[in-house]
Amino acid sequence: MTIEPVAELGSGDALRLPRARVVPLSAPPSSYTAAVERYLTGAGIAKSSARIYRISLTTWGWMLAGERAPTGPARRGAKPPVFPVAAVDDPALPEVLAELAAARADEMDADTVNRELSIARKAIGWWQRQGWIGADPTIGIERRPAPPDRTKALTEKQITVLWRLDVALREKTQWKMLYESAARADEVLCLNVEDLYPQDKRGKITAKGGATEWIHWQFGTARLLPRLIGRRTRGPLFLTDRRAPAGTPTLDVCPETGRARLSYRRAEEIFEENTRLLANPLASPEDVEDLDGWTLHRLRHSALTHDAEDGTSTPMLLARSRHASVRSLERYARPGVDSVARHVAERDPAARRRM
Repeated sequence: MTIEPVAELGSGDALRLPRARVVPLSAPPSSYTAAVERYLTGAGIAKSSARIYRISLTTWGWMLAGERAPTGPARRGAKPPVFPVAAVDDPALPEVLAELAAARADEMDADTVNRELSIARKAIGWWQRQGWIGADPTIGIERRPAPPDRTKALTEKQITVLWRLDVALREKTQWKMLYESAARADEVLCLNVEDLYPQDKRGKITAKGGATEWIHWQFGTARLLPRLIGRRTRGPLFLTDRRAPAGTPTLDVCPETGRARLSYRRAEEIFEENTRLLANPLASPEDVEDLDGWTLHRLRHSALTHDAEDGTSTPMLLARSRHASVRSLERYARPGVDSVARHVAERDPAARRRM
């Protein structure tokens, strides 16, 4: 940053303060998309988080260009607008952006909206520090109040039925790994073949801040992994069914098959579609298109809840969930309906008398 000289005071001069001028630390990127990639690499975003950051910043790319972000099926394959990152400084943008953000917030859950806003502000702040832009057009956009997390764990019977679904090997392996490891879905989807240690039933992930952490699985996952991997020795673990489109980042392309890494969005869609009748057992199959299924997060939630119900210690739950505080475990340690039923039945005086 340089400081422009102050004009000397004279009879006709008014006192004015020195004006700061930001000098770019490097040449601004050619486009907003390029600025996103520079941010993801330059700001040290962990590999496990980079995919989510890229998706969120792509969504904000439409809004920063003054367009409404596509949602649902329309989002798949939609190409984001191309515009220079300097366009973020347009003085008319904040008002337009506030309207677009409000419209999107009405269609999405509060947690998603708040996460995307936080990611956008982090990127904008980083671009400001590089001297590529001067303004933050998100000022004035407020976070949405998020309802408390009331996610309920799936019962053990529901988990058993889930394993019986007739789905592809990729989904069977992914769902088993999510439940057995209690890992976050984005972490599992970021795994590469070379990150796996099959003999130890564990995998290496990169957490926030670049720290190396481990997830552990059980026999179910260990039995499926060799069939999924085949002879591959490197590249993304979970792949799409088709070859990666042009422009896909190299890290997200399998060098041996040319297929792309499975995205969180697509993995979530597949799980939700396949669990609609499980989530609505009294519904008719003809109504399946109008039903809502389960989310991938419920596998992690269920695993940790079942651990807590089985008496797993707090230190082990913290290590398994990789949370930093006990408070973060509260929403997982809430016993499920089956656990409460067993507790009541075991303490039924009539049942004890019959014994």
